[in-house]
Amino acid sequence: MKPGKLPTELLKKLVFDNIKSKNPHVLIGPEVGEDCAAIKFGEYVCVLSTDPITGAEKGAGTLAIHISCNDIASCGVEPIGILITLMVPIDGTEADIDRVMKEAGEAAKELGVEIIGGHTEITSAVNKMIISTTAIGKAPIGGIVTTKGAKIGDDIIMTKWAGLEGTSIIASDFANELNDVLSKNEIESAQSLIDYISVVPEGVIAGKYGVNSMHDVTEGGILGASWEIAEISETGIELHLNKIPILETTKKICDYYGIDPYRLISSGSMIMTCKDGEKLVCLLKSKGIAATVIGRIIDKDRIIIDERGNVSKLEPPKADELFKVV
Repeated sequence: MKPGKLPTELLKKLVFDNIKSKNPHVLIGPEVGEDCAAIKFGEYVCVLSTDPITGAEKGAGTLAIHISCNDIASCGVEPIGILITLMVPIDGTEADIDRVMKEAGEAAKELGVEIIGGHTEITSAVNKMIISTTAIGKAPIGGIVTTKGAKIGDDIIMTKWAGLEGTSIIASDFANELNDVLSKNEIESAQSLIDYISVVPEGVIAGKYGVNSMHDVTEGGILGASWEIAEISETGIELHLNKIPILETTKKICDYYGIDPYRLISSGSMIMTCKDGEKLVCLLKSKGIAATVIGRIIDKDRIIIDERGNVSKLEPPKADELFKVV
Protein backbone atom coordinates (compact mmCIF):
# COMPACT_ATOMS: atom_id res chain seq x y z
CA MET A 1 0.00 0.00 0.00
CA LYS A 2 1.06 3.60 -0.53
CA PRO A 3 2.03 5.82 2.42
CA GLY A 4 -0.47 8.29 3.87
CA LYS A 5 -4.15 8.11 4.73
CA LEU A 6 -5.98 4.94 3.75
CA PRO A 7 -7.98 5.69 0.56
CA THR A 8 -11.64 6.47 1.25
CA GLU A 9 -13.07 3.27 -0.25
CA LEU A 10 -10.63 1.09 1.71
CA LEU A 11 -11.33 3.09 4.87
CA LYS A 12 -15.02 2.31 4.52
CA LYS A 13 -14.45 -1.35 3.64
CA LEU A 14 -11.64 -2.31 6.03
CA VAL A 15 -12.36 -0.02 8.97
CA PHE A 16 -15.90 1.34 9.12
CA ASP A 17 -17.59 -1.88 7.93
CA ASN A 18 -15.96 -3.77 10.80
CA ILE A 19 -17.30 -1.45 13.50
CA LYS A 20 -20.42 -3.28 14.68
CA SER A 21 -21.39 -1.89 18.08
CA LYS A 22 -23.32 1.35 18.59
CA ASN A 23 -23.92 3.33 21.79
CA PRO A 24 -26.77 5.86 22.17
CA HIS A 25 -24.47 8.27 24.03
CA VAL A 26 -22.24 8.65 20.95
CA LEU A 27 -23.40 11.72 19.01
CA ILE A 28 -20.64 11.74 16.38
CA GLY A 29 -18.86 8.54 15.40
CA PRO A 30 -16.41 7.58 12.65
CA GLU A 31 -17.13 9.16 9.26
CA VAL A 32 -15.02 10.21 6.29
CA GLY A 33 -13.68 13.71 6.92
CA GLU A 34 -15.20 14.12 10.37
CA ASP A 35 -12.49 15.48 12.66
CA CYS A 36 -13.82 14.42 16.06
CA ALA A 37 -15.98 12.00 17.97
CA ALA A 38 -18.54 13.38 20.41
CA ILE A 39 -20.07 11.65 23.43
CA LYS A 40 -23.00 12.95 25.47
CA PHE A 41 -22.50 13.30 29.23
CA GLY A 42 -25.57 14.89 30.80
CA GLU A 43 -25.88 18.50 29.60
CA TYR A 44 -22.43 18.44 28.02
CA VAL A 45 -20.62 16.82 25.13
CA CYS A 46 -17.11 15.39 25.39
CA VAL A 47 -15.27 15.97 22.09
CA LEU A 48 -12.29 13.74 21.26
CA SER A 49 -9.77 13.39 18.46
CA THR A 50 -6.63 11.35 17.91
CA ASP A 51 -3.76 11.80 15.44
CA PRO A 52 -0.23 10.49 14.85
CA ILE A 53 2.89 12.35 13.74
CA THR A 54 4.77 10.25 11.17
CA GLY A 55 6.16 12.63 8.54
CA ALA A 56 8.13 15.13 10.66
CA GLU A 57 11.22 14.86 12.85
CA LYS A 58 12.17 18.37 13.94
CA GLY A 59 9.44 20.00 15.98
CA ALA A 60 7.47 16.75 16.13
CA GLY A 61 6.48 17.29 19.77
CA THR A 62 5.04 20.71 18.93
CA LEU A 63 3.14 19.35 15.95
CA ALA A 64 1.76 16.43 17.96
CA ILE A 65 0.00 18.74 20.41
CA HIS A 66 -1.30 21.18 17.84
CA ILE A 67 -2.59 18.62 15.33
CA SER A 68 -5.00 16.96 17.76
CA CYS A 69 -6.00 20.23 19.40
CA ASN A 70 -6.74 21.62 15.94
CA ASP A 71 -9.27 18.85 15.41
CA ILE A 72 -11.05 19.83 18.63
CA ALA A 73 -11.04 23.46 17.47
CA SER A 74 -12.67 22.43 14.19
CA CYS A 75 -15.75 21.67 16.29
CA GLY A 76 -15.69 25.24 17.60
CA VAL A 77 -14.50 23.94 20.98
CA GLU A 78 -11.45 24.76 23.11
CA PRO A 79 -9.28 21.74 23.98
CA ILE A 80 -8.85 20.99 27.69
CA GLY A 81 -6.55 17.97 27.99
CA ILE A 82 -4.36 15.73 25.84
CA LEU A 83 -2.84 12.25 26.08
CA ILE A 84 0.47 11.51 24.34
CA THR A 85 2.00 8.18 23.32
CA LEU A 86 5.65 7.82 22.24
CA MET A 87 6.82 4.69 20.41
CA VAL A 88 10.61 5.01 20.43
CA PRO A 89 12.96 2.88 18.26
CA ILE A 90 15.68 0.75 19.82
CA ASP A 91 18.37 3.22 18.72
CA GLY A 92 16.45 6.16 20.22
CA THR A 93 18.04 8.12 23.03
CA GLU A 94 16.98 9.74 26.27
CA ALA A 95 17.75 13.06 24.60
CA ASP A 96 15.22 12.28 21.84
CA ILE A 97 12.46 11.65 24.37
CA ASP A 98 13.42 14.71 26.39
CA ARG A 99 13.39 16.94 23.28
CA VAL A 100 9.96 15.74 22.12
CA MET A 101 8.41 16.11 25.57
CA LYS A 102 9.90 19.58 26.06
CA GLU A 103 8.39 20.62 22.72
CA ALA A 104 5.05 19.05 23.64
CA GLY A 105 5.08 20.64 27.09
CA GLU A 106 5.71 24.12 25.68
CA ALA A 107 3.02 23.74 23.00
CA ALA A 108 0.47 22.52 25.54
CA LYS A 109 1.32 25.43 27.85
CA GLU A 110 0.80 27.87 24.97
CA LEU A 111 -2.69 26.49 24.37
CA GLY A 112 -3.62 26.22 28.03
CA VAL A 113 -4.01 22.46 27.63
CA GLU A 114 -2.87 19.91 30.23
CA ILE A 115 -1.01 16.74 29.24
CA ILE A 116 -3.10 14.33 31.31
CA GLY A 117 -1.47 10.99 30.51
CA GLY A 118 -0.17 8.69 27.80
CA HIS A 119 2.33 5.89 27.22
CA THR A 120 6.06 5.70 26.44
CA GLU A 121 7.67 2.56 25.01
CA ILE A 122 10.98 1.49 23.45
CA THR A 123 10.24 -0.97 20.66
CA SER A 124 11.76 -2.69 17.64
CA ALA A 125 8.39 -2.33 15.88
CA VAL A 126 9.33 1.17 14.63
CA ASN A 127 12.46 2.54 12.94
CA LYS A 128 11.80 6.15 13.96
CA MET A 129 9.83 7.73 16.77
CA ILE A 130 6.06 7.68 16.31
CA ILE A 131 4.00 10.11 18.36
CA SER A 132 0.25 9.78 18.80
CA THR A 133 -1.94 12.23 20.70
CA THR A 134 -5.58 12.25 21.78
CA ALA A 135 -7.11 15.63 22.61
CA ILE A 136 -10.26 16.20 24.64
CA GLY A 137 -12.65 19.16 24.73
CA LYS A 138 -15.99 19.98 26.32
CA ALA A 139 -19.06 21.78 24.99
CA PRO A 140 -22.73 22.21 25.89
CA ILE A 141 -25.26 20.06 24.03
CA GLY A 142 -25.82 21.63 20.61
CA GLY A 143 -22.62 23.65 20.92
CA ILE A 144 -20.41 21.85 18.41
CA VAL A 145 -19.76 22.34 14.70
CA THR A 146 -19.35 19.30 12.44
CA THR A 147 -17.63 18.77 9.10
CA LYS A 148 -20.86 17.49 7.54
CA GLY A 149 -22.90 20.65 8.14
CA ALA A 150 -22.06 22.45 4.88
CA LYS A 151 -25.14 23.79 3.08
CA ILE A 152 -25.73 24.64 -0.57
CA GLY A 153 -25.04 28.34 -1.07
CA ASP A 154 -22.41 28.55 1.68
CA ASP A 155 -19.19 30.41 0.97
CA ILE A 156 -15.99 28.46 1.65
CA ILE A 157 -13.52 30.35 3.82
CA MET A 158 -9.90 29.27 4.22
CA THR A 159 -7.54 30.62 6.88
CA LYS A 160 -3.82 31.25 6.31
CA TRP A 161 -2.00 29.52 3.40
CA ALA A 162 -2.00 26.29 1.43
CA GLY A 163 0.75 23.80 2.29
CA LEU A 164 1.58 25.57 5.56
CA GLU A 165 2.65 22.54 7.62
CA GLY A 166 4.33 20.75 4.72
CA THR A 167 6.40 23.83 3.95
CA SER A 168 7.60 24.03 7.55
CA ILE A 169 8.42 20.30 7.75
CA ILE A 170 10.38 20.24 4.48
CA ALA A 171 12.28 23.45 5.31
CA SER A 172 13.17 22.08 8.75
CA ASP A 173 14.15 18.53 7.77
CA PHE A 174 15.76 19.28 4.38
CA ALA A 175 17.25 22.74 4.89
CA ASN A 176 20.60 21.80 3.32
CA GLU A 177 18.94 20.58 0.12
CA LEU A 178 17.05 23.86 -0.21
CA ASN A 179 20.13 26.10 -0.13
CA ASP A 180 20.19 26.09 -3.94
CA VAL A 181 16.64 27.42 -4.31
CA LEU A 182 15.97 29.47 -1.18
CA SER A 183 17.92 32.16 0.62
CA LYS A 184 18.81 31.71 4.28
CA ASN A 185 16.04 34.15 5.22
CA GLU A 186 13.50 32.26 3.10
CA ILE A 187 14.44 28.93 4.71
CA GLU A 188 14.14 30.42 8.19
CA SER A 189 10.81 32.02 7.25
CA ALA A 190 9.52 28.68 5.98
CA GLN A 191 10.68 26.89 9.13
CA SER A 192 8.94 29.47 11.30
CA LEU A 193 5.55 28.63 9.78
CA ILE A 194 5.24 26.09 12.59
CA ASP A 195 4.39 29.15 14.72
CA TYR A 196 1.11 29.41 12.76
CA ILE A 197 0.17 25.75 13.19
CA SER A 198 -2.66 26.28 15.68
CA VAL A 199 -6.21 26.82 14.42
CA VAL A 200 -7.67 26.99 17.92
CA PRO A 201 -8.18 30.80 17.76
CA GLU A 202 -10.10 30.76 14.46
CA GLY A 203 -11.99 27.60 15.42
CA VAL A 204 -13.33 29.17 18.59
CA ILE A 205 -14.16 32.45 16.80
CA ALA A 206 -15.97 30.63 13.97
CA GLY A 207 -17.83 28.42 16.44
CA LYS A 208 -19.19 31.48 18.25
CA TYR A 209 -19.94 33.18 14.91
CA GLY A 210 -22.14 30.27 13.85
CA VAL A 211 -20.55 28.62 10.83
CA ASN A 212 -22.29 25.60 9.30
CA SER A 213 -19.21 23.39 9.02
CA MET A 214 -15.47 23.35 9.74
CA HIS A 215 -12.59 21.07 8.79
CA ASP A 216 -8.89 21.53 9.52
CA VAL A 217 -6.60 20.99 6.54
CA THR A 218 -4.26 18.06 7.21
CA GLU A 219 -3.09 15.24 4.89
CA GLY A 220 -4.35 15.74 1.35
CA GLY A 221 -4.02 19.51 1.58
CA ILE A 222 -6.63 22.12 0.77
CA LEU A 223 -8.10 20.12 -2.12
CA GLY A 224 -8.35 16.94 -0.05
CA ALA A 225 -10.01 18.73 2.86
CA SER A 226 -12.46 20.46 0.51
CA TRP A 227 -13.42 17.15 -1.09
CA GLU A 228 -13.99 15.64 2.37
CA ILE A 229 -16.36 18.46 3.35
CA ALA A 230 -18.40 17.91 0.18
CA GLU A 231 -18.36 14.13 0.57
CA ILE A 232 -19.57 14.02 4.17
CA SER A 233 -22.06 16.88 3.60
CA GLU A 234 -23.38 15.16 0.45
CA THR A 235 -23.01 18.33 -1.63
CA GLY A 236 -21.07 19.66 -4.56
CA ILE A 237 -18.25 22.17 -4.30
CA GLU A 238 -16.69 24.85 -6.49
CA LEU A 239 -13.12 25.99 -5.79
CA HIS A 240 -11.19 28.80 -7.47
CA LEU A 241 -7.45 28.06 -7.54
CA ASN A 242 -6.51 31.71 -8.04
CA LYS A 243 -8.20 32.57 -4.72
CA ILE A 244 -6.30 29.98 -2.66
CA PRO A 245 -3.42 31.82 -0.95
CA ILE A 246 0.05 30.26 -1.29
CA LEU A 247 3.27 31.76 0.06
CA GLU A 248 6.12 32.33 -2.39
CA THR A 249 8.43 30.07 -0.36
CA THR A 250 5.87 27.27 -0.60
CA LYS A 251 5.74 27.69 -4.39
CA LYS A 252 9.54 27.50 -4.65
CA ILE A 253 9.78 24.41 -2.43
CA CYS A 254 6.98 22.65 -4.31
CA ASP A 255 8.51 23.51 -7.69
CA TYR A 256 11.89 22.17 -6.53
CA TYR A 257 10.47 18.82 -5.42
CA GLY A 258 7.81 18.62 -8.14
CA ILE A 259 4.90 18.41 -5.70
CA ASP A 260 1.43 19.96 -5.68
CA PRO A 261 1.00 22.69 -3.01
CA TYR A 262 -2.78 22.26 -3.13
CA ARG A 263 -2.41 18.64 -1.97
CA LEU A 264 0.35 19.28 0.58
CA ILE A 265 -0.40 18.80 4.28
CA SER A 266 -1.55 22.12 5.70
CA SER A 267 -2.30 21.94 9.42
CA GLY A 268 -2.62 25.54 10.56
CA SER A 269 -5.23 26.22 7.91
CA MET A 270 -8.97 25.78 8.54
CA ILE A 271 -11.85 25.51 6.08
CA MET A 272 -15.20 26.91 7.19
CA THR A 273 -18.51 27.24 5.38
CA CYS A 274 -21.24 29.77 6.06
CA LYS A 275 -23.50 32.31 4.39
CA ASP A 276 -21.95 35.75 3.70
CA GLY A 277 -18.37 34.53 4.02
CA GLU A 278 -16.85 37.98 3.55
CA LYS A 279 -18.36 39.05 6.86
CA LEU A 280 -16.54 36.21 8.65
CA VAL A 281 -13.35 37.02 6.73
CA CYS A 282 -13.51 40.59 8.05
CA LEU A 283 -14.03 39.32 11.61
CA LEU A 284 -11.07 36.94 11.39
CA LYS A 285 -8.83 39.61 9.89
CA SER A 286 -9.78 41.98 12.70
CA LYS A 287 -8.36 39.34 15.09
CA GLY A 288 -5.12 39.09 13.11
CA ILE A 289 -6.01 35.85 11.29
CA ALA A 290 -5.51 35.74 7.51
CA ALA A 291 -8.65 34.48 5.76
CA THR A 292 -10.01 34.28 2.21
CA VAL A 293 -13.19 33.14 0.45
CA ILE A 294 -11.99 30.45 -2.00
CA GLY A 295 -15.23 29.02 -3.37
CA ARG A 296 -18.76 27.93 -2.55
CA ILE A 297 -20.87 24.90 -1.77
CA ILE A 298 -23.05 23.91 -4.73
CA ASP A 299 -25.62 21.19 -5.41
CA LYS A 300 -23.87 18.28 -7.13
CA ASP A 301 -20.66 18.77 -9.08
CA ARG A 302 -17.25 18.92 -7.37
CA ILE A 303 -15.10 21.16 -9.51
CA ILE A 304 -11.93 23.23 -9.59
CA ILE A 305 -11.70 26.38 -11.71
CA ASP A 306 -8.14 27.38 -12.59
CA GLU A 307 -6.66 30.80 -13.33
CA ARG A 308 -7.72 30.59 -17.01
CA GLY A 309 -11.27 29.56 -16.24
CA ASN A 310 -10.71 25.90 -17.13
CA VAL A 311 -12.90 23.51 -15.15
CA SER A 312 -11.72 20.14 -13.84
CA LYS A 313 -13.11 17.52 -11.47
CA LEU A 314 -12.11 17.65 -7.80
CA GLU A 315 -10.77 14.16 -7.10
CA PRO A 316 -10.74 12.37 -3.72
CA PRO A 317 -7.53 12.73 -1.69
CA LYS A 318 -4.68 10.27 -2.22
CA ALA A 319 -1.32 10.00 -0.45
CA ASP A 320 -0.15 13.42 0.70
CA GLU A 321 2.50 15.14 -1.41
CA LEU A 322 4.79 15.31 1.64
CA PHE A 323 5.48 11.57 1.33
CA LYS A 324 7.17 12.18 -2.03
CA VAL A 325 9.85 14.12 -0.12
CA VAL A 326 10.30 12.61 3.36
